[in-house]
Amino acid sequence: MTALTVAQAIKHFEVEIDPHLEREISIPVVAGLQRQGDVLVRPLDPGVRLRGKDAEVPNEGVAVVRGENGGNTHRLLAYGPGVTFDFVTSGSDMAVDTNLRIGNLVVAEGATAYLAHPEHGYLGIAPGTYEIRRQREFADTIRQVAD
Repeated sequence: MTALTVAQAIKHFEVEIDPHLEREISIPVVAGLQRQGDVLVRPLDPGVRLRGKDAEVPNEGVAVVRGENGGNTHRLLAYGPGVTFDFVTSGSDMAVDTNLRIGNLVVAEGATAYLAHPEHGYLGIAPGTYEIRRQREFADTIRQVAD
């Protein structure tokens, strides 16, 4: 499990973030619940058996949610071997009244996953099994959070 600074993550992954965000701070690597804009990273019980075809996250990462308003994408990135992701449904095609689950993430011991977004920066995800979900909000109606 490796904690990078924001500057190191930008250099390694080549995913730039907004210039006003601090570059020299360390990105916390967390095993608990995390949120980034309209995306939720929720830990699953260690004994959960996942179904589906998980694939190793490639060097360029995986776009888990494409930006709806500003075109900014939430990109899942792997730092070390053993980071796999399985799409349950397309993050950009999900209707409000359907399952909000995007996919399942497994981070092997010794690896770290990062979720990057130009406006929100980076999240560090510790080894474990997670569910990646969209978030909903309630305004005049219940709807997906528009990031």
